[in-house]
Formats: sequence, structure tokens, C-alpha cells
Amino acid sequence: MYTLTRRAVELMVLRVRADAAKDIELLVLRHQLAVLRRQVHRPALEPADRILLAALSRVLPRPRWAAFFVTPNTLLRWHRDLLTKRWTYPQRTPGRPSVRREVRKLVLRLARENPTWGHRRIHGELVGLGHQLGASTVWRILHRAGLDPAPRRAGATWREFLHAQATSILACDLFAVDTVFLQRIYVFFVVEIATRRVHVLGVTRHPTGGWVTQQARNLLMDLGMRIDGFRFLIRDRDTKFSGAFDAVVTAAGIQILKTPPQAPQANAIAERRVGSARRERTDRLLIVGERHLRAVLDAYAAHYNGHRPHRSLQQRPPHPTHTPTALSGGTIRRRQILGGLINEYEQAV
Repeated sequence: MYTLTRRAVELMVLRVRADAAKDIELLVLRHQLAVLRRQVHRPALEPADRILLAALSRVLPRPRWAAFFVTPNTLLRWHRDLLTKRWTYPQRTPGRPSVRREVRKLVLRLARENPTWGHRRIHGELVGLGHQLGASTVWRILHRAGLDPAPRRAGATWREFLHAQATSILACDLFAVDTVFLQRIYVFFVVEIATRRVHVLGVTRHPTGGWVTQQARNLLMDLGMRIDGFRFLIRDRDTKFSGAFDAVVTAAGIQILKTPPQAPQANAIAERRVGSARRERTDRLLIVGERHLRAVLDAYAAHYNGHRPHRSLQQRPPHPTHTPTALSGGTIRRRQILGGLINEYEQAV
């Protein structure tokens, strides 16, 4: 290709053209080249561009080589590279073959998902999966990724520790709702920290210690056999939580955790549940009485537990009522709750 291109350029030079338009075109091209030189310091050239420029350099007089945006040394280097590729035979790099990227990712995945596994345990798992590599290779991959040996990375992170503790924690609280007749109704609820599942236990205009204690008994009946999985109950220091309430809870093997005075952040999950109920339900309705409020809260609790997505649960509800499927171009059906204040969407069967 280089020889043919060079011969073609030589034939073009032999032809003498006295066309004024050609001279003007050359001036335009030179000016455009000057503009590009001010903007691009190192142009990206393809192999065909290098061949053409190298061929033109052989027929263009040396005093006019300033027209090129490459230096003469660059042309000579290109020629040396061509000679190197022509006469250099491929050589095999000595040493072990490189580890595929998929295998490296798998090694790091096993190390992160199993903090107690050392490099030999990971190596054994890889052999069982059909990957043939040495234990020292696994150690080298872990070392380059900055992962410590198993005894030093076996400790749980704060996120893992808190998630493990959350599975055994309940939180309870009371919040007030004002009716259209300016009467205040109190709502007592309990939320499971790990799953965010909420239990609306009762509503009343006159909350007392005995009433709250009875709602605690109702909670134990609702949980049934699952009560053995809970160890702690978070509550504030409201006087409605009497000693009888604590006795009912502790008799079920659950320890009471009291929040510090005037510290709602210590019971953040329950406080956030109150905020969600107000923003999405009670602040958007005129509540008439206790029966109306109970119906509203029951409908919202069913939506909250069965459909509403939660960020802490990877956008899944606490207790989903259906299994999501991949979209297949079907019809999306809307289900309205309490007059359409909240909408639920699902694929039509």
C-alpha cells in the first residue's frame, strides 16, 4: 500500500495544473490547518493517514515539510515502527498465564460475601466450581485488592451488626389525630424494625395505662409464635407506659429499652412511621370519629405492609401480597384506596 500510494502521488505531481481555484483552495486548506494546530496538540492518526503522509513526504521538497503538522522525527519513527513490526517475530511472554477478569471478580465476591474465609478456603471453593488456579494466586488477588486476611476482616461492619440486631427489635409509640369536631384521638401502634411491618393496635380518645397494657396483650396474641424472635421493645418515657405494661412485655421474654428524655431520634423508625401516616393519610382527610379513623388506619396499614415500597427493603413492601414479574407489555391496573388518595398498581391478569 505504501508503494502504490507513493507512485500515485508522483504521477499527480507530474501533472502541471495552472488553475487559480486550486491555489485558492490550497490557501483555504492551509488556513484551516493553522486553526486546527492551535486547537489540537496531538491529533489521532489512523494507519492509513500515516501511510499517506509518509508517501507525500517523499515527493514534497524538504524545505516545504513545514506544511506537515507532524515533525520529521515523527515520520522517521513511523518508518522504524513499520520495520520493527515487519522483522520482529511474536514472542511468548514468560511466566504464568494471566488470570481472567471473571475469575478475579469471583475471588473478590467470595471474599466479601464470606468474611471468615481465608485464601485457602476461597481456593477450595473455586476448585469445586471448576477453576484451576493456585492458592497463592488467590492470595495475590486479595492482597492487590486491599482485602486483609480472614481473621482481620471477619469482624462485622456497623451495617451488618445493626441489621442483625434489628431482627429482634420492636418499637412502639402513640400519636394524636384531631377530628373535624376538634376532638383528639390517640393511636397506639408497634412496628417491627427489621421488616418495617406495622401493627395498629387501637385508637381511643382517653388513653390510660390500663388501655395501653391491654394493647400490649393484643400485640402478643397477634405475634403468636413469632414472639420468640424478639428480644427488645423500644418505647419513650410517656407515663401511659406503666409498670403493668412493662410487666406484660417482659413476661414474654422481651426487654424494655427506654429512650432518653426529649430524644425522638432514639425511636427514629416509629417517628418516621408517624410522619408517613400523617403525610399520606390523616393530613389529607377530615376524620369524623374513632370508627372512621380506625377504618382509615386499617386500610393504610394493609397498603403499608402489603404494597408500599421501602428503601431499606430494596423497594419491597414488608409483607408483599404478590410476586413481581417482568413486564410483558400487558395492561397495568390501578386500585384506588379510600377514594384514590393512594393508588396501587399491578399487572392485569
